[in-house]
Amino acid sequence: MRIIDDITNFIFLEDISPRDAMEEGEAKADVIFIPGGSYPELPERAAQLWKAGYAPYVVPSGRYSVTLGRFSGVKSKADIYGKDYATECEFYTDVLLSKGVDPGSILPEAQAQFTAENARLSRKVLDAKGIHPKKAILCCKGYHSRRSLMYYQINFPDTDFLVAPVYIDITRENWYCTQRGRKKVLGELKRLGTQFTPELTPEWQDFQDEKC
Repeated sequence: MRIIDDITNFIFLEDISPRDAMEEGEAKADVIFIPGGSYPELPERAAQLWKAGYAPYVVPSGRYSVTLGRFSGVKSKADIYGKDYATECEFYTDVLLSKGVDPGSILPEAQAQFTAENARLSRKVLDAKGIHPKKAILCCKGYHSRRSLMYYQINFPDTDFLVAPVYIDITRENWYCTQRGRKKVLGELKRLGTQFTPELTPEWQDFQDEKC
């Protein structure tokens, strides 16, 4: 069905596939962003990209869910990452370190409680370090890639983004086959519509004034 294909192509973005690899030291971006969450596959993928030389810095972001009020716990590979983490950022950082990322390359952001804050507060972390990325990699869940990109683009209007999605259980090929997959993907579609306008930052207003 064309509607399935259209939704799939809009929601799922992929500039760097899980199969892509490069020679070590061949940096293609200035920073790797990881929006908050509870799955180690995201920081594992970011660590893989860092070790392959995709970018010199990694920014793990996240406190915990604003709805839950605490870190929800590790959602997979709990036998490997079984510590009692206080925040998503602490969890992500532990995974990055365990996979060989240099501590000096990790720029943590531990206050964000939802995707918009992941982007906004990550910008503050980089501004404080004097880092103004021309190109960045966004390492996020596949079905979360469009909305993540929206927020990060708005907060980094002068940065070119490459999306490196992580597929855990919901993929381009199967999202419409289960109730959970449909709920997640169609929920993203709905949030994109309701969250776009309220996120009008000064940078976005400048863009609007110029283009409209």
